[in-house]
Amino acid sequence: MIYGWAPDPYAVALTSAGLLIALVAWLPLALRRLPLSLPIVCLAIGGLIYTGPYVELDPAPSAHPYATERLTEFVVLVALMGAGLKIDRRFSFKGWGASWRLLLITMPLSIIAIAVLGMTVLGLSTVASLLLAASLAPTDPVLAADIQVAGPLEGGEDTVRFALTSEAGLNDGFAFPFVHLAIALSLAATTGEAWLGRWLSLNVVWEIVAGIGCGWLVGRVFGWATFKMPGDTLAKTGDGLVAIAATFVSYGLSEMLHCYGFFAVFVTALTLRNSHRDHDFQRDMHDITEQIERIAMMLLLLAFGGAIVNGLLSSVGWVEIAAAALILLVVRPVTGLIALIGMRATLWEKLTIAFFGIRGVGSFYYLAYGLNHGNFQDGERLWVILSLVVFASIFMHGLTVTPAMRWLDRRHGRVAD
Repeated sequence: MIYGWAPDPYAVALTSAGLLIALVAWLPLALRRLPLSLPIVCLAIGGLIYTGPYVELDPAPSAHPYATERLTEFVVLVALMGAGLKIDRRFSFKGWGASWRLLLITMPLSIIAIAVLGMTVLGLSTVASLLLAASLAPTDPVLAADIQVAGPLEGGEDTVRFALTSEAGLNDGFAFPFVHLAIALSLAATTGEAWLGRWLSLNVVWEIVAGIGCGWLVGRVFGWATFKMPGDTLAKTGDGLVAIAATFVSYGLSEMLHCYGFFAVFVTALTLRNSHRDHDFQRDMHDITEQIERIAMMLLLLAFGGAIVNGLLSSVGWVEIAAAALILLVVRPVTGLIALIGMRATLWEKLTIAFFGIRGVGSFYYLAYGLNHGNFQDGERLWVILSLVVFASIFMHGLTVTPAMRWLDRRHGRVAD
């Protein structure tokens, strides 16, 4: 172009990628003491980008269902590896008591409550309500970084942070049987085929047990190769990409065995973390997963912000707003407090754990997976409702997490950071 300025799209893409990576590195530090979270900033930036005249791609998740499934799947996988690597507490049924309470009590009760809301308040069908409930019940491992434990060997594993980190790591796997139940019911409604036996044997028993076993085996192999193999171990490379390799191998093998890959990856991370708990290479592996997770998360949230600007929530009415408020302000806090009855913790710790059930990228994955593999008639509306809940969660929890955690730290005599 002679008289105007027409930059090369490739140069624009490189510049944008560089700015994005710089923001990934700088924003967490800049927001450290502010009542803002990185996801909120990403949504705002995404909204600004998509108000420009040159962006034509429709960022709505329903416009790219399979891309949405795969991209969100990738982010959750990396987040699960990072969550497992950062936990210093050794695995035990007693020491992880809060985790089991949130998984075995809070999650089923949340699914039941949200499904009832879907049928009564939102007017959805039974199977659509079940899919929505299964998608919104898990606490997200991606957007919950501000309430999770610190990195490996850094301490900071108080009751609240450990409970929410371990819950986010485990409940993605536990939600999958309910997603598959909704899929099975949706398909059976049209084919009339029997579903109960296959669902119980395959989706509940086999996929959970095999997923745990596969994750443990891959974690043992990578733990040996990383820290104990004779000669030059993988740890001597100093390259934290070993954790990403373990993530991909664990998930890939679990998928080939038709078991839950989310379970497998988190168990792999815990097993790898336990192979040599005090080795500095644990930090290297955690740091690379955290960096990749943040870049991928920002890309997804930029698109989510653009989708909102483009009218993703334009059909939202008072019914949807009321349902979202009930899910975030009543269902999660109440079911969380029920699960924590009798647990050794202060009332404020229990309230914090119950309140910060963040909904995010994992919810997008489950809904995309369910719609892509099942037969649901309310797909567009499900996307709108789920997006509203996630959007509200990002703002509600993002604005309160820093003040709440700093106040809780001061109350318990810890250095607020």
